[in-house]
Amino acid sequence: MSPAMQQDIRNTNAIFETEVAGKRNLDALDRVYTANARILPPGAEMVSGRENIKGFWKAAIEALNVSSCSLETVDFEMQGDTGIEIGRATIQPAGVSVKYVVIWKREDGAWKWDIDIWNMNA
Repeated sequence: MSPAMQQDIRNTNAIFETEVAGKRNLDALDRVYTANARILPPGAEMVSGRENIKGFWKAAIEALNVSSCSLETVDFEMQGDTGIEIGRATIQPAGVSVKYVVIWKREDGAWKWDIDIWNMNA
């Protein structure tokens, strides 16, 4: 992965950390997820499409009273025009730790999350 792409990935993850989790700015998800993205949350049905994903995150952020989230990329691999990220996240103030896999795609000139799946650590 090129240094420029590493920065793009960090920038997109920072939007989720700062804007979505930190400021509860759900419209910022337009810069995080592709238009036809899918999320596979633990213990729930798959959620498809950015507008539905916004509804999911609105409810989750409120239910957990999220004030911050930190994302840490553990591994990133390119497969053609797709990126695969394995990472860890911590959500505060709940202290929830998760592991995740994100499939990245380019959309409108930016790298965005296309498939997002996570599950809780013990």
